[in-house]
Amino acid sequence: MERYPFYTAGNFSTGDSFLDITNPYTGQSFARAYQANEKALETAITGAQSIQQSLAAMPSHQRSTILSTIADNLYEERDAAATLLTLEAGKPIKFALGEVDRAIQTFRIAAEECKRLPMEYIQLDWTPAGNRKEGLVKPFPVGVVAGIVPFNFPLNLAVHKIAPALATGCPIIIKPASGTPLSCLNLARIINNTPLPKGAFSVLPLSRELGNRLVTDERIKLLSFTGSPEVGWKMKANAGKKKVILELGGNAGLIVTSSANINDAVVKAVSGGFAYSGQVCIHTQRILVDQKIFDSFTEKFLEEVSQLKNGNPLDPATTFSVMIDETNTKRVEAWVNEAVAEGATILTGGKRDKAWYAPTVITNTRSEMKVCAAEVFGPVVTLEPYGDFTEAVHEVNNSRYGLQAGVFTNAITEMNYAFEHIEAGGIIINDVPTFRVDHMPYGGVKDSGMGREGVKYAMHEMMEPKILDKNF
Repeated sequence: MERYPFYTAGNFSTGDSFLDITNPYTGQSFARAYQANEKALETAITGAQSIQQSLAAMPSHQRSTILSTIADNLYEERDAAATLLTLEAGKPIKFALGEVDRAIQTFRIAAEECKRLPMEYIQLDWTPAGNRKEGLVKPFPVGVVAGIVPFNFPLNLAVHKIAPALATGCPIIIKPASGTPLSCLNLARIINNTPLPKGAFSVLPLSRELGNRLVTDERIKLLSFTGSPEVGWKMKANAGKKKVILELGGNAGLIVTSSANINDAVVKAVSGGFAYSGQVCIHTQRILVDQKIFDSFTEKFLEEVSQLKNGNPLDPATTFSVMIDETNTKRVEAWVNEAVAEGATILTGGKRDKAWYAPTVITNTRSEMKVCAAEVFGPVVTLEPYGDFTEAVHEVNNSRYGLQAGVFTNAITEMNYAFEHIEAGGIIINDVPTFRVDHMPYGGVKDSGMGREGVKYAMHEMMEPKILDKNF
């Protein structure tokens, strides 16, 4: 059983506490990650503070070189990193390779964006009081950042916090999910082999109690959390004066209109609904189809679902496999059974075997059912007809969430209406809400969170503007 030490301010350490990491597909423990204690956390915070000024003063070409080196070194270990991700998260290897590629790209984007931090010259003589004055507005790093990462994208969601922080000159401490810490601990080894100042980066698997110190400690100046709204909003309430970025998931809606390319919509909707067993914040959960094409779409959609290749996630041919654990699988099963008891119809799926839950499509649902109103975070899609496009938009908005939404349409009026009226952080046209590239702004409204990720946008969150007022 391979052992993974935690990484504290440039040093790898072990301790008395550890986490046995289980392969979701086999159900067997295959690695051990050491859990950091209070002393290690204190070392990480003080270490970050000690190099804060020197990191902020580092020239952009040096930051860029470091970030590019991390990307290059991760690329050299691409296959091994993807295999490790598959083993700890149960993610099919084809999707794990995609996640590693995205992490590499995220570092490369940060290497470019750190060379173009926003600065602005402004005239101050708009009023007589400003005569012979001018201003220079320059952003400065906020200070020590804490990033808390979920299980489903243990590498790239960590990188979406790490890369922007280092690009802006902020030291960062990462708390990975307790079930999937290995990808991030492996990344620490890669980063340790660069000229990044020791103390600029730490990875600490922590107990929930110690992890809460990242929320409440006043030396942490920004908290970036990805996870559930119940946890995220509580963290914000306890965070004190620090800045907070929350990405809290959703129950993304997809509208398919009669003007759309149905075959294209079907293929993308199945991928959006069932990739990584639906354990994606922007999982395509609620599909609304124009009633004129509903029967045709449903037939094609169910046929495409039946083509999903189930199996060992390490098999390159596998497109569908287990969920993260049996507990979450039982929760999804209970929600579907509850919906059926209340009148919903299962069109396919609805079966469970330990941590595996079949790709499931249900219809005749109502908005108050958990499979519609809550975040399923599993391989379940609802499929319902609509009569009028404005009605479909209203139904997408009939949610406590607002992360992303998708619309398949070839009508410019429908695209514009969706952009103006759908309450979400991103509107994806002729693709599923599950679409994301790593330089786009990413985040939501309502219970989906606050602030934005996407390298440049996260960097802006991690800086504070300061004005220099000059006489001339």
